[in-house]
Amino acid sequence: MGMFLNSIDSYEKYKTMAFSTYFVDKTALLAELIPSLFEEPRHICITRPRRFGKTVMANMIGSFFNTGIDSSDVFDRLEIAKDSIYQKHLNKHNVIQIDFSKVDDECKSYRTYIGDIKDLLREDLHAAYPNVTFRNEGTVVEDLKRIYAKTKEQFIFVLDEWDAVFHMPFVKESDRQNYLLFLKNLLKDQAYVSMAYMTGVLPIAKYSSGSELNVFVEYSMVIMKRYSNYFGFTEEEVDMLYEEYLKITENPEVTRKGLRLWYDGYHTASGARMYNPRSVACALQNNQLSNYWTSSGPYDEIFYYIRNNIEDVRDDLALMIAGEKVSAKVQEYAAISTELDTKNQIYSAMVVYGLLTYEDGEVFIPNKELMGKFEELLQTKSTLGYVYQLAKESDRMLSATLHNDTQTMSEILSYAHNTETPICRFHLLSGKAGR
Repeated sequence: MGMFLNSIDSYEKYKTMAFSTYFVDKTALLAELIPSLFEEPRHICITRPRRFGKTVMANMIGSFFNTGIDSSDVFDRLEIAKDSIYQKHLNKHNVIQIDFSKVDDECKSYRTYIGDIKDLLREDLHAAYPNVTFRNEGTVVEDLKRIYAKTKEQFIFVLDEWDAVFHMPFVKESDRQNYLLFLKNLLKDQAYVSMAYMTGVLPIAKYSSGSELNVFVEYSMVIMKRYSNYFGFTEEEVDMLYEEYLKITENPEVTRKGLRLWYDGYHTASGARMYNPRSVACALQNNQLSNYWTSSGPYDEIFYYIRNNIEDVRDDLALMIAGEKVSAKVQEYAAISTELDTKNQIYSAMVVYGLLTYEDGEVFIPNKELMGKFEELLQTKSTLGYVYQLAKESDRMLSATLHNDTQTMSEILSYAHNTETPICRFHLLSGKAGR
């Protein structure tokens, strides 16, 4: 067992998850993936927003196939154990698993970052195959080819958060091209690859021109039906978790309706409603509805996407914050433009990132957890113009109403009457003030 080759790390992490109170068995995914070991497509990329179970599934895959461990104590009790292929593949394959979002806190350059990954992987390979002759100045690809030539052994690659590299502050444009070339050489048309399973947030086309990674079939949440139910919690799964919550919680304060209001709202290509899994689990564990997903990362992304075209999107934002849906042509939902200028490009990116959801030609804010962040945006970004001002005035209206300050109420009503955006008037007079 090494750092990346047949590591015990994924097993330990998935075991902890599998024995947790609010665990959902998604091992049926394994049965769908196993045919990829023998036929195309064997290069699979799953793109999902943050905190939608990508790493959990990557650890599940790694710990199931990994030949360096015995994970039967975890999987014998799960759905996959009922499948006829279970024993044939449990811990029977070499797995190379890399989480590209992990970076040393002292790393200052891409060369150091990727160099450490290559060095550690080569150390793993040399230790595991002492009878293979390796060159001191050889590469990872060369070493893998030498292993395959001598042993005919293949490898399953599990590459988690592959696109995290593109967001690292020390990574330059030339580094990005070198990284794509590294992945291409490692995975494309290589006999030692039995399957490559990769996860990321945004579409491959966002970072690659296509030729480097065109071997991958990409499965996004809103385009591809296959695998759609394995990432996030379905309505039935949340029902199951909620029943368990009621059994073990002494004074339950979370309602089933509350879970739906706060964390539901996403839609898969198969038409299923999908809940944010991290938020549901945290709410039940803590016995409290709160912002769990949006507090797990910087949500200035909302403003990042709209900043190039505030004039066109600010009225739509006011509509969506008022609970309305907005028509959009989100072409293939592909957030691939370097510059997000048009509304459709902006909404495409926000749908893929999980900030908006899409159904029947309309985009909207999926749930209360996200709604709070959009409202916060209107309260803090003065560049949103009159929408920002109306949001500020809505708070003044609420305060004036509570204190029976009729003069202030009259002034704000006059302002709302004269503003150029009717939906903003609606939001001010009936939405916020009536909360």
